[in-house]
Amino acid sequence: MKLISVAGYKKTGKTTLVERLVSSLKKYGSVGTIKHLQEHKISTPDTDTWKHARAGADVVVGITVHELVKFTRNNDLSHGLDELANAGMDFAIVEGFKDSKIPKIALGDVEAPHIVKRLESPENADIEELLEIIFKQPEYHTIDSMLCKLKQSKNIERSGAIGTFTGIVRGMTENTRTEFLEFESHGELAQKKMNEICEDLRKKDGIVDVLMHHRTGIIASGEDIVYIAVAAGHREELFPVLREAIERLKVEVPIWKKEHTVEGEWWVHDADIKKVGGSRR
Repeated sequence: MKLISVAGYKKTGKTTLVERLVSSLKKYGSVGTIKHLQEHKISTPDTDTWKHARAGADVVVGITVHELVKFTRNNDLSHGLDELANAGMDFAIVEGFKDSKIPKIALGDVEAPHIVKRLESPENADIEELLEIIFKQPEYHTIDSMLCKLKQSKNIERSGAIGTFTGIVRGMTENTRTEFLEFESHGELAQKKMNEICEDLRKKDGIVDVLMHHRTGIIASGEDIVYIAVAAGHREELFPVLREAIERLKVEVPIWKKEHTVEGEWWVHDADIKKVGGSRR
């Protein structure tokens, strides 16, 4: 899923630009949107769904013929993005959340990080230029979105088994507690190499499709790092390829890991070199 945010102060035309982007992106795939509602309350007091939540329900879903509304607690932007990814969206447009790390199209003189394009107004936007910017953004995935994408493969009807691998940040290694990991990648080269590995593995007997995704940046203890999904005709063909996929990703893809622990921090490559010499800082 490709992400973009539209940021601006009030009355700058954010919603107008979102509407134009949604209409244009629909030609290329499914589109989901997120609107930052600040402190507004969506669940209306004294409705049945409100009463469910007041009674202690952690998740409340309201369904009509035309709508499905999900009420949950302690939400943030990442929860919304996961919802869209899990629904199989190809694109996500976020209106607001100007302080987020998502790449942004900025309207007017709004101050925000990660601005990739600034516009005076939505009316003078070159939509084709904005689409090209969106297409170049890195993918956002969850394990469910990987499965959704895998099941859309053109030959999925040949599959009798799907296997997945999820790598997470291990909180404890021997007696050392890891606070978080930091990953850096060689951008387009890393994605190109992952694509090559997947294409190579697809040529193996009985393999229908292979997908992989590796997150970068800071990832906290217990959070997901890497996803791999394999579809095969039979389970006997699936498991060896799933194992080979993760081993090749670790060896061949230019992604570097830095460990941040209670005892200090180090790049894993540097630590491995020191271990060969008999020590580790």
